[in-house]
Amino acid sequence: MKDKSGFIPGGGVTSPGGFLAGVTSAGINHHKEGSPDLGMLVSEVTGTAAAVFTGNLVKAAPVVVSQRRVQGGKAAAVVVNSGCANACTGERGLRDAGEMAELAARHAGVSPADVLVASTGIIGEWLPMERIRAAVPQIALSAEGGHELARAIMTTDTVPKEVAVRADEGNFVIGGTAKGSGMIHPDMATLLCFLTTDAVVDVEFLRSALREAVDTSFNMVTIDGDTSTNDMVLIIANGFSGGETIVSGSRQAEVFRQALNEVCIYLARVIARDGEGATKLIEVNVNGATSLTDARLVARTIANSPLFKAAVHGSDPNWGRVIAAAGRSGVELSPDRLDLYIGSICLVKKGLQASFNRQEVVGLLDGDEVSVSLNLNLGNASATAWGCDLSEEYVTINSEYTT
Repeated sequence: MKDKSGFIPGGGVTSPGGFLAGVTSAGINHHKEGSPDLGMLVSEVTGTAAAVFTGNLVKAAPVVVSQRRVQGGKAAAVVVNSGCANACTGERGLRDAGEMAELAARHAGVSPADVLVASTGIIGEWLPMERIRAAVPQIALSAEGGHELARAIMTTDTVPKEVAVRADEGNFVIGGTAKGSGMIHPDMATLLCFLTTDAVVDVEFLRSALREAVDTSFNMVTIDGDTSTNDMVLIIANGFSGGETIVSGSRQAEVFRQALNEVCIYLARVIARDGEGATKLIEVNVNGATSLTDARLVARTIANSPLFKAAVHGSDPNWGRVIAAAGRSGVELSPDRLDLYIGSICLVKKGLQASFNRQEVVGLLDGDEVSVSLNLNLGNASATAWGCDLSEEYVTINSEYTT
């Protein structure tokens, strides 16, 4: 993790006060035989809660169950498994998700109504409830368990994703962990993300702040254009830090928003960098748009272009693929106003190819992180999207996922 002001070295989802986590191996994830694949995140007191879920009309059982429960604006725990999505499993899937919550509630000593459920993995398979019944009581909860939870929720991820930030002003911490590597595209990018804070937060403000953070971060990540059945971003605020309740318009509201955005953007970038088969992180900055909506749409379209992603993989400075993607985004633009940069090198000025050293651009594209900036020169709105290159390994991973 970057060593910067506010970020807690080695921090994670249990860095805020009053949060515990633990994991065990239930034999659910056949890709991780013997490794943890079932975990819990628990607040020592029931907190205010908000969540954002997949926009996919095919929603997994845990999403349906959790959507209902979080409407009340409170939660004390989430139980999560990897290896089985519990999606397209009908009434049995809903019953299994509900039983998972009951088992976790009994183990944590909280109300089942305050436990949310999350799953990730293969669609269409039943949860092995006999194994889960035996495994949940084996989960040892601790303040250090967040790091283990970050690993337990991984599927095709190659690295755990976790972070924590201490607010520059105020005495609260926001932590988080996420999983996501493939089947990721805006409209709640495909992932599971659990966020925690020991701040005292009004539930209506918490919902608003989370929605804004998701739109700025996870909804600006694209790996392959696919959205999932199981997406969830959950935040629980348990108030352990004390102090006044943070409400919209208060002095602490903007401090909280900024810290939450930092956490979510950090996790979004790590997800993009760890895209299936990825060798490079792509950051697409769009400036000069007439609206934020337009800026975001152009940035996401470019970041998700298979032709552009393949060009980045091969370090090919084929700038036409960027311009073409912007042109098909559905946003009104003027081709003769476009300025395009790779890093600090201008490739296109007012819609025409600029004079540049091709090998210098190839050198930038050879790096682990590639920055692309497109100025539409039409307004003042800007947005950033993140993606990754498209490699042969992506095809290999997704042609063998269930075998």
